[in-house]
Amino acid sequence: MEPRVLVIGLDPYRVPGPWDPEPVARATAAGLARFAEAGVGVETCLLGLDGSDDIEAVVTEALGRRSWEVVVVGGGIRKPEDQLDLFERVLNLVHRHAADAAIAFNGTPTDTFEAAARWLDGP
Repeated sequence: MEPRVLVIGLDPYRVPGPWDPEPVARATAAGLARFAEAGVGVETCLLGLDGSDDIEAVVTEALGRRSWEVVVVGGGIRKPEDQLDLFERVLNLVHRHAADAAIAFNGTPTDTFEAAARWLDGP
């Protein structure tokens, strides 16, 4: 399947803090499995908040891999108020490097396919 959707989110294993990343990783995997079930190609761009990524370079490289029909920006980037600058940077990079792609937002990692499907031109 040719990838049509890019999901930009946080790598749960590279988010600092005392927390268990496994539930988020499992939910993300379940959400991405829905794309395969629907026959829709998907790729991910998972960012670390531990200082290991040049976020602009990583997102720009992912956006430049191909033309995307939809770019989904995950809630980990969008929801925490202290991440507002990251959210703005990601949106502006999508606008600049994938201007023809629809932008979608998921509510949880498990409904990522539904977020993208709202903007896909059929399976």
